[in-house]
This record gives sequence, structure tokens and C-alpha cells, in this order.
Amino acid sequence: MDKILVLDFGGQYNQLIARRVRSEHVYAEIKPYNKITPQEIQEIGYKGIIFTGGPNSVYDEKSPHYDPAVLDLGIPVLGICYGEQLMAYMADGEITSAENSSEYGKTEVYVKKNVLFDDVPEKSICWMSHTDYVKEAPKGFEIIAHTDKCPCAAMCDESRKLYGVQFHPEVTHTAYGKQMLHNFIFKVCGCAAEWKMENFVDSSIAKYKKELAGKKVLLALSGGVDSSVAAVLLHKAIGTNLTCVFVDHGLLRKDEGDFVENTFGKQFGINLIRVNAEDRFLSKLAHVTDPEQKRKIIGEEFIRVFEDEAKKLGKIDVLVQGTIYPDVIESGKGDSAVIKSHHNVGGLPDVIAFDEIVEPLKDLFKDEVREAGTQLNIPHELVWRQPFPGPGLAVRIIGEITKERLDVLREADAIFREEIANAHLENFTNQYFAVLTDLRSVGVKGDARTYGYTVALRAVTTDDFMTAEWTRLPYEVLEKASSRITNEIMGITRVVYDITSKPPGTVEWE
Repeated sequence: MDKILVLDFGGQYNQLIARRVRSEHVYAEIKPYNKITPQEIQEIGYKGIIFTGGPNSVYDEKSPHYDPAVLDLGIPVLGICYGEQLMAYMADGEITSAENSSEYGKTEVYVKKNVLFDDVPEKSICWMSHTDYVKEAPKGFEIIAHTDKCPCAAMCDESRKLYGVQFHPEVTHTAYGKQMLHNFIFKVCGCAAEWKMENFVDSSIAKYKKELAGKKVLLALSGGVDSSVAAVLLHKAIGTNLTCVFVDHGLLRKDEGDFVENTFGKQFGINLIRVNAEDRFLSKLAHVTDPEQKRKIIGEEFIRVFEDEAKKLGKIDVLVQGTIYPDVIESGKGDSAVIKSHHNVGGLPDVIAFDEIVEPLKDLFKDEVREAGTQLNIPHELVWRQPFPGPGLAVRIIGEITKERLDVLREADAIFREEIANAHLENFTNQYFAVLTDLRSVGVKGDARTYGYTVALRAVTTDDFMTAEWTRLPYEVLEKASSRITNEIMGITRVVYDITSKPPGTVEWE
């Protein structure tokens, strides 16, 4: 099977590049820049290499560099943003930094005729995020694109199949980015489209059937898409050797605990233990307002609960978690910048009482996880269920977590989701939820003055959860949700709608 190597230099879109390649049914493998040599790259037989972006300057001594010999392997290379600058630097080009040449966001790019830009118009919108840029292309390279500020928005040495772009073709904001990557994968690298999700499912079941044979396995089941797919996948691999522990930490959506218990315990026949631990978690979260601290506390308490359950069950060898790519990216693994920790990645305590941690979905994006769930014959309503963060409503409440505030948010969130369903808009937006802010404001109810919380409603449209646009919900739906929330829930006096895209925001508020 043909493979593309994504060489990771620490940017935030690294896994997204791999996802874009895999969406073309070509397998992409991510390796940190300092974990693989040019010789190993050649021996493995990659059909192409993509240098990712990164937050550094190539002239910084601490910035990630790479062996220039990679450019002479005869393997096509595409450098993206920092990757282009690094390619130019390695080939003796000139990179410069100038404040008035910085470009961030949607930018018009003008391209020349080139195989990389086949079926791409001469002028199109691309996503820029840089201060440094290639001032002078290396010897043997031709400049094939520019912007009003950037003289070298793309370059190539066609004789050696080396290409660099200053913009990010992997994000949806780049209008023809998918076509550019398609051109590189198939027209430059000559790959065959052989990577299919059913291959992942079958190979994963076979892998864990062999690797976990005879081992007792504990899986952290939240009832969300990720842990649900992981549970069914492992159940098919090891059957009764899998025990799922569902921790009801009191931070779930309305009626969610009962739904999870009924679905997995009765419908799937999986060994399921439900732990009601609301008091335990709320006591740990008392007076905590910092979002990172919330995540760390919840992450550690999750592990402590699993350890307690493992002791009751006897010898447990393996802990399974539903970690996926975006969790790993945003937790800042490797040299990537930390955006936020996730309870099942960055929030893990240093010492846990399990011999091994298995994360069967850590190489998949959300849409790939759903595709895997479909392959596993998990019911549609569960596979396409709303994404929900591991720390639950704790990261949808700004400020202190209390039972009272949780109950208020649960009701507001349920009303919003109900009105989305009533309007048949579930497939119009990819994620939607309510946030309880720490802002109080004056209101009027029943001719009397009130002073209550402000709830923010959030809905986003995305295909990868690495970038997202706010969803243009009909005003009538927002009006109905706002009216119901303020009228039916005591303590809420105001409702606002979040129209921030990602970036610069994140999908969740914390």
C-alpha cells in the first residue's frame, strides 16, 4: 500500500494534513522530524513527503531543522508554511521576516500554470498564517505563486519534484486546497488510492485480538462517539475480556447516564459497570475556576475511579481510552503548541495502576471515527450523536462548578438541542450546545426585576473539527430557544449566540 510521510515540525494542523491525504484513500503516516532519518524514509518506501507548518523561525537555533539529504532522495516533497521556509533554507534560499509582510487569514493568491495547480484558477483564496517568508527562492527553484505581500507564496523544482507553499492547503479556508493536495498525491507522487476505513477496522480487530489475548481490559466509556466506537471495536476483538466502566461524574447532559447504561449494557451486551461519582467529582472541583485545572482534576479523578474499580475486579492489565487525533493535537504532544489539555491525553496523572494504555482511535479524526462506527454496525443515532468533551459540562460552565449551575445548564442545553431537532436541523450543523457564562445581568420576569446568568448558544459547521465556521441558524430557531430558556429556567435572564469561528476561537469555550 502506498504511503505518504507527514514530517511533523510542530504546527497545529499537522494531523489535519494526514487526514486530508487519507480522505483521498492514500495512507498517511505522521513522524516527528527528529524520529526518522532520510535513510529510514528511503527504506520504508514512502511515495511522498509533506513538511508541516510550525510556530518557529528557521533562523532560530532552537527551531526544528532537518537533514538536507532528504531533498536528494528522489522522493517528492511538499513543504507547507514553515515547511516551505525550511525547504528553502536547506537549499540555500533566503528567508526574511518583516512585520508589514505578515499575513493571517484568507488571502488572495495568484498562481502560475503548474502540475501542483492543475484545475486551480489563476486567482483564489488561500489561508495564510505567517510572518517569515521566502524572499529569494533557492537555485533551481521557480516561484509559482505570489500575493500582494508575499513574493513567494509557492515555489518548485520540478526536476526533483520539490514543492513549497506558504499557505495552508489542508484547511477548508483554502478554496482549492483539496485539489492541490490531490495533485501532489496522485500527479506528482503517483500514489494508488488503496486506504479504506474497512481496512482499518478489520486490521485493528485482528491486531487487538492478538495483542490483548488473555489480558483483562478496562475501557473508559463515556457514551460519546469515540469511546463507543472503541468499546465495540475492542468487544469484537476480545469479547468478555473487556469490561467497560462508565463514570457518571455528574457532569453529563440531561438523562445521559441512563441512555449510556441502557444502550451498552442491554443493547450491545457488553460487560458494563456504572459508577455514580457525582459527589466525588464535585468535591474535587469545588472553588476551581481555571479551565486547565478543571481538566487536570477531572482527568486524574477518572483514573483514580478506574483504579478503584480495577481493584474490585482483580487483575486488570490494560486501560483503553477513546483518544482521537484532535485530542492529541490540542494537548500539544511533541513540539506542538499547547491549546488545551484533554482529560484522556494531557490530563493523565504521572502514575497509574495499569500496565498498559491502549488508544485504538488515536490516529483518526472525528469523521473517520464515525465511518469506523458505521463499519462496525453501530446504530446510526449513536454514531452521529453530538460530540461531547471528556470533562463534560465542566468546560461548558465558565467559573465555579456547582450542582445548581450544572442543573441550570443541563436544562438550557436540552432545550437548545430539542429546538434544533424540532426544526430538523441536526444535519445542518455539526456540533451545537449551550454554555453557562459567569456573567450576570438584569432581567424582568413577571413585572419584577431579576438578576440572573447569561447563557451562550454555540453551533459550528466543520468536516474535521480542526477548523470550524459558526453555523447560520435561522433566527426563528434561535428566538424559540431563547424564549424557552429564559421562560422555563429560573436563574437565566439573557441568551446570546456565539458567532466566533475556529480559529481564532475553539469549538468549546474552555
